Amino acid sequence: MSSLQDAVRRRVCVSGVLVALALSGCAAGPPASAPVPPPGGGGLDYQLGGAYDPPAGVDIVVRDSTDEPAAGVYSVCYLNGFQTQPADSERMLTDSPELILTANGGPVRDENWPDELLFDTGSAGKRTALAALLLPQVTACATAGFDAVEIDNLDSFTRSAGLLTAADNVAFARILVTGAHDAGLAIGQKNAAELAGPLSELFDFAVAEECDRWQECGLYTAAYGDRVLAIEYADDLREDFAAACAVPDRPRSMILRDRDLAVSGAADYVYEHC
Repeated sequence: MSSLQDAVRRRVCVSGVLVALALSGCAAGPPASAPVPPPGGGGLDYQLGGAYDPPAGVDIVVRDSTDEPAAGVYSVCYLNGFQTQPADSERMLTDSPELILTANGGPVRDENWPDELLFDTGSAGKRTALAALLLPQVTACATAGFDAVEIDNLDSFTRSAGLLTAADNVAFARILVTGAHDAGLAIGQKNAAELAGPLSELFDFAVAEECDRWQECGLYTAAYGDRVLAIEYADDLREDFAAACAVPDRPRSMILRDRDLAVSGAADYVYEHC
C-alpha cells in the first residue's frame, strides 16, 4: 500500500496523449451491465491492517484480499496490482523474474516501500503474463463475496526510473477492469490523481489516500463525484482533519485512520469521519 507519498514522485506531468493511446479502441466506460459502485457518500472504513466489526454508520468497508468481506455492508477487496505484496517479493523473483521490472541488474523497488517490487507492464506480452497472475486473484475476491476490488499502485510508472509510462499501466488497468467486470465486481482507481478525468470512463470509483494532504481531492471529485473513498492519516493530519472536512470539494466519504491501519481496540487505532 503506497500511502507514503512525496511531492516529487507524485507530481508527474503526464501527457494526455499517453492516456488517449491507452484508452483508444475500447468502449467509453463500463458496459450497461457493469456492477454497481459503492454507495455515493456512504460511511467508510479502511481495514487493511486487519478485519474487525466496523463502527456504527459505516456502509463501505475495504479489506485485504486475505480477509473475509464485511457482512451487511458494501465490501471492497484490496489487491496490489502493479507491485508485489511484500510477502510475495522473493518468491516472484525466483518464480517469475521476467515479470519484475529491472534496472542496473536488479529489481526496481518502491522507494518508500522497498519490499515491494514493480511489475513490468511495458509490453503487451508482459501485461498478458501479469494478467494470468492477477486475474485469478480478482476472481477470488468475487468468489469470497466482495462487491468490488481496489487495485493499488496504478502510479508505479512514476517510480520506474523512466522505464514505464502512464500508457503502459493504463493498458494493464484496462485488462484488470475487464476481468473485474467479468467477475461481477466494480473496480476502483487507486493513485494517479492526475489521470482521474480520463480514467473515470474506465473505472467505477476511486480510492484516494491523502488527497487533502497533497491537494488532489478536487481532481478525484471532479471526475468521480461522490464515488470517491478518501483516507487521510493521523500522523500527518489529525489536528487539521476538521479543516479537511470543511473543504468544499472534499470527498463525502472521507475518514481519518492511523498509518498502520490497526484493528479497533489497539493502542494506536484511530478512526474519525467527517
